[in-house]
Amino acid sequence: MSLLSALIGPVSKIIDKIIPDQQARDQAKLELLKLEGSQELNQLQVQMSAILAEARSPDPWTSRARPSFLYVMYLLLLWSIPMGLIAAVRPEAARDIATGMNVYLAGIPEPLYALFGTGYLGYTVARQWGKIRGVEK
Repeated sequence: MSLLSALIGPVSKIIDKIIPDQQARDQAKLELLKLEGSQELNQLQVQMSAILAEARSPDPWTSRARPSFLYVMYLLLLWSIPMGLIAAVRPEAARDIATGMNVYLAGIPEPLYALFGTGYLGYTVARQWGKIRGVEK
């Protein structure tokens, strides 16, 4: 690890504190990354362009795959509302439903959870990258 690589994290935190404008802060961090090495920056840009290309695809499945993962997670979280109502009326039924869901979720392989996390992170990074470049709002 080079000296510059070791300084990137602390300098980035200092930039967050001293530059109030979000756009200027992002630009300063981008310049900092350029200093670290254009090879790493180029590799990141290639990865981001692939993610952005998928998001812009005219194929509805390809362009909506990552957000669909998010919708499934939102649905699971929103399910807590009717579960709370069920628990108020029939606590034993709510307990049985929760136990069944826990058994089901425990049966999902760990690599699938990792895939979801990677997709979520990729989608978030692609959106942020698009906003920084001014492509998305």
